[in-house]
Amino acid sequence: MNIEEFRELCLRRPGVTEETPFGPRTLVFKVCGKMFALTDMDSFESVNLKCDPERAVQLREEHGGILPGYHMNKQHWNTVLMDGSVRNDLVRELLDHSYGLVVASLPKKVKDHLTDGSQGTGRRA
Repeated sequence: MNIEEFRELCLRRPGVTEETPFGPRTLVFKVCGKMFALTDMDSFESVNLKCDPERAVQLREEHGGILPGYHMNKQHWNTVLMDGSVRNDLVRELLDHSYGLVVASLPKKVKDHLTDGSQGTGRRA
């Protein structure tokens, strides 16, 4: 998977925007203003994804290419290496999981707005 494929996977979800709040190299994906994925645009060596704490530990034990979140809360974030050591289908599954965790934390009214189809995907916020 390359960065454009990853970017498109993120942007096809309802309510997603992409931003560079940490500088021009770090691409951040948010849903309703809450971050669920980030990566270095230049190298695309890894992506940081939110994860359920118990599952995060399990994934790190099972996959050498999944590490505690770099520069993130290690309990709630994983860094997934994009060197081919983690299968693309697992990366997609973890991206879905990360997005789902953030959406689940949103107020009901916001979640309802996302799922009713009236909230389109965003690009740059």
